[in-house]
Amino acid sequence: MIKIQEEDFNIEDEINRIKLQHLNVGAVSTFIGYVRSLNNQQKVTSINLEVYKDMAYKSLEDICLKAQEKWNMIDVLIIHRFGKLNVKEKIVLVATFSMHRKESSDACNFIMDYLKKDAPFWKKEFYDDNYEWLENTRLTN
Repeated sequence: MIKIQEEDFNIEDEINRIKLQHLNVGAVSTFIGYVRSLNNQQKVTSINLEVYKDMAYKSLEDICLKAQEKWNMIDVLIIHRFGKLNVKEKIVLVATFSMHRKESSDACNFIMDYLKKDAPFWKKEFYDDNYEWLENTRLTN
């Protein structure tokens, strides 16, 4: 399941909603990303995330399918927020559901690596007296 939304979310409720649909879930791996207060040696006051939703849904669906082909996933959940977010607010949740820990963990990391480097979200970071558009993180491996 993929959700791209402005509103906050409850992690436990979202995970339980999926677990209730699948009795064979033995492992759930999660990554939760937050707005941090310091980046590039500057004090962050907030961020603004922009997204082209149609492109993002297609892109995230593709990466979920790749993860499900590579590992034996029961389900995948991605929630990615957009709009203005303040320090300490949740940005993203990736949760992978499988029968076994290693598959779930590897798939979660794979999806997060994609989100950090290739997902069609654009981040504008605000500081005390200026702002900066950030580039997606390029992985070294």
